[in-house]
Amino acid sequence: MSALPQSRQLERLEQSSAEELLEWALAHFGGSLAIVTAFQAEGMVIVDLAARISPHVRVLTLDTGRLPEETYRMIETVRERYGVGVEMVAPDTAEVEAMVARHGPNLFYREVALRNLCCQIRKVRPLERSLRGLRAWVTGLRREQNESRADVRKVEDVDGKLKLNPLADWTAGQVSDYIRRHNVPMHPLYAAGYRSIGCAPCTRAVNPGDDARAGRWWWEQDAAKECGIHFAPDGKAERKLDVLLNEILEAKRA
Repeated sequence: MSALPQSRQLERLEQSSAEELLEWALAHFGGSLAIVTAFQAEGMVIVDLAARISPHVRVLTLDTGRLPEETYRMIETVRERYGVGVEMVAPDTAEVEAMVARHGPNLFYREVALRNLCCQIRKVRPLERSLRGLRAWVTGLRREQNESRADVRKVEDVDGKLKLNPLADWTAGQVSDYIRRHNVPMHPLYAAGYRSIGCAPCTRAVNPGDDARAGRWWWEQDAAKECGIHFAPDGKAERKLDVLLNEILEAKRA
């Protein structure tokens, strides 16, 4: 069975509701489909929706080694609430060791390219490895979240795999309403003023009215607030990132 539907079916899926898209995906891909989430509000809505459709849904999360303790508590909450075995995806130990030896543990504070390198080693490359065994994956991206996500489609072809964003057309209000109606577990850091949650050193609480991602890599000015999983870094940073990444891979092989 082909992983990619025909264009006419893709258009129908694009018009489907979040529940309909997940139901189709779980039936079509089975165990070769996984939800990839850091257990923020949108990801928890996806998990809750999928768990109501199938008790065998797969859930993957990236254990970067720098996550806040509250995220690990959320993993246990999800396991207990939904009965799913959360699959922890870790970075390559040799790559992390080579990066830290060359640039130090908190390299991300120094420049955008080094922050992108850390994201590549701890998040992007581990995700790429885990996706090799999948035909499709699900995220909680929404168009309303920020400008860089304004054109996100519900169904995307990413390197021959289907990337599904069932909440692409949802508003923040719809997410909140769903969580309230179904008593969906919430990440504890939301109560502390966080609106977007990633690694502990790179995330902080924001003030009321701030952009939802203002607390991510807050020390950076005029840089894309993305880790590279959903969008590539800006061209200048990407060229330097390639050099930095090759240095780490060569050190790993040495």
